[in-house]
Amino acid sequence: MSYTIELELQEFPKTVKLKDGKKATLRPLVKTDEKDFHILFQAIPEGERMFIKHRVTDLKVIRDWCRNIDYGRNLPIVAIMGGKIVGCGTLHQQLGGWKRHVGRVSVLVHPEFRGRGLASALVTEIVSLARQLGLEKVEAEFIGEQEAAMKMFAMLGFSNLLRLEGYVKDMQAIAHDYVLMGLELKTDEEYAGMG
Repeated sequence: MSYTIELELQEFPKTVKLKDGKKATLRPLVKTDEKDFHILFQAIPEGERMFIKHRVTDLKVIRDWCRNIDYGRNLPIVAIMGGKIVGCGTLHQQLGGWKRHVGRVSVLVHPEFRGRGLASALVTEIVSLARQLGLEKVEAEFIGEQEAAMKMFAMLGFSNLLRLEGYVKDMQAIAHDYVLMGLELKTDEEYAGMG
């Protein structure tokens, strides 16, 4: 884990206020979250789980994620309310190669906690982390039917980069459009020179 990531993780836990006035605590995923993290994925409706790239209902998959956390490659920030994990936002990074300056953002919120601004808070936190870690761009992937999620990302400044018709297949081998959205990250130095 890099020194910069260690510094950023010292800022947690953080508390965010949601639209309904309730508060959620944000912190990095830890090994002991295995059971609660699995419960979060089990709460996601089957129709939505078909679009997740991994078999998240398989406890072995979640166990592997929790036991082999590499914050430099995948930095998951969980949202806690009432002692339960109710959401997760992750910054995925390439540690080398031609996309090392680009992070990928993913977010998931328990159905009972949607509509409160939690997904937006998680994405905002992940984008802030990406900026602090020196990334220049972040992207987010969607299937064409995820219109509400794409609208929320657009409200946070993401724009459509491309749409490929029938490009991806869900777990039932049904084709869907692939949508890639992106956001250019401005550094504090860039803002400082403006005026």
